[in-house]
Amino acid sequence: MSGRSSTYYVTTPIYYVNDVPHIGHAYTTLACDVLARFMRLDGRDVHFLTGTDEHGQKVEKAAAAARLAPQAFTDKVSQSFRDLVETMNYSPDNFIRTTEQRHHVASQALWDKLVAAGDIYLGKYAGWYSVRDEAYFVEGETEVGPDNKRRATASGAEVEWVEEPSYFFRLSAWAERLLDFYERNPRFIAPESRRNEVISFVKGGLQDLSVSRTSFSWGVPVPGDAKHIMYVWLDALTNYITECGYPDTANPLWKYWPADLHMVGKDIIRFHCVFWPAFLMAAGVAPPKRVFAHGWWTNEGQKISKSLGNVIDPVELVRTYGLDPVRYFLLREVPFGNDGDLQRRALVGRLNGDLANAYGNLCQRVLSIVAKNLGGKVPLKGAITEVDAALLDRARSLLTTVRAELDEQAFHRALIVLWEVIADANRYVDAQAPWALAKTDPARRDTVLWVLAETVRRVTLLAQPFMPGSAAKILDQLAIPGEDRVFASFDKELVSGTALPAPQGVFPRYVEPAKAAS
Repeated sequence: MSGRSSTYYVTTPIYYVNDVPHIGHAYTTLACDVLARFMRLDGRDVHFLTGTDEHGQKVEKAAAAARLAPQAFTDKVSQSFRDLVETMNYSPDNFIRTTEQRHHVASQALWDKLVAAGDIYLGKYAGWYSVRDEAYFVEGETEVGPDNKRRATASGAEVEWVEEPSYFFRLSAWAERLLDFYERNPRFIAPESRRNEVISFVKGGLQDLSVSRTSFSWGVPVPGDAKHIMYVWLDALTNYITECGYPDTANPLWKYWPADLHMVGKDIIRFHCVFWPAFLMAAGVAPPKRVFAHGWWTNEGQKISKSLGNVIDPVELVRTYGLDPVRYFLLREVPFGNDGDLQRRALVGRLNGDLANAYGNLCQRVLSIVAKNLGGKVPLKGAITEVDAALLDRARSLLTTVRAELDEQAFHRALIVLWEVIADANRYVDAQAPWALAKTDPARRDTVLWVLAETVRRVTLLAQPFMPGSAAKILDQLAIPGEDRVFASFDKELVSGTALPAPQGVFPRYVEPAKAAS
């Protein structure tokens, strides 16, 4: 942990409450949850934040369509995101809502700083605006379709011509300072493809940004001019510092700022990597250390959309396949940062191949032999041979490797190295055949089983952030006390003679339910 800060602040984007949670929300928060759990186990002082973005014209319209007042509407939809936290076994330290009074205070304080810095001025906005994207577009970023409706080229969202008085943020003055910041902080934007995209956008020239609206009222009022509502993105992004007590930098939570990582989907990278650092630097606040923009999921090769009726419900996935198998699949199937296709066949393949056959079978066969032949106690560790040392050394090296992969948000690579050791252990048990050694060399059999149980312990300690429930069951079966489930105890080997509970399978095979005869 040399050179690493003792604190670790990781955030999800705050999710927009105009609809119910889908697989994209589940995926982003899962990635943050794994990082938060890993860092806690690694001795860091972690703060993990998620929450909901509850202001703006889109919410006002959705509430009206539901025949509810905006606050009642946001209370209802925000709860569905809280429920997802329970369903997916996430471990946030707080759940923030932009309708909280402390957030109004923080947003208005940031606005006042921007005014004092000379970076906000009053003008008039005339241009294309997408209510769905809550974003402004120049004409070249839009196109007219066959139905004669103009849409944003990137998202397909309809845009409308808006003319109204507006306050502007002098974003045009920040291009060189942003490019300099990116150059001095090469890790700020990831993955590399997104970094290149942002740098290209900024080099193309920045226009001043409209940061207030007068045509609706659901939002944070502009200080001193209540006819204006703060642009929802200026309000929303502020949540990350609201949580740390802004503007009170004496707040105990301010120690977590700047955030170590903002995790976002690739569609909102511009807001987080261009607007947000500019707002913060203009206000004299340090920008976050890193923004990672991950890809999108498709469903069986099709783009996900409400009109196609193929939105993936994470709650239904968990109900069908189990919580930890879904958590594992989502982070193992696709190189993190790339787009991915959710195929049920692939999910079942991972569940039965990686979890049941490889990991589950390894645990079950080792612990069953121990229970049956060694009185249910950790075997006696004898002389370690070259082949034993090779497996143990690979298991011992896992913490350093996984730590480095997760520092880069390479979840898939972290899981690959864990499963390579599981595969090594399965080959080792086949080659050493402890069931045969029982007759020829019981002492050697005991050492082989100890090496296997110790390998399982190390792998399982590192599997905890990904599959907390399943890993806890395996560590229970190895009689590992709670205080020894942290990475500070990674090198604390199994003690021979420790009594073990009766082994139980943790990863059942998934069998497709039989279809009813028509």
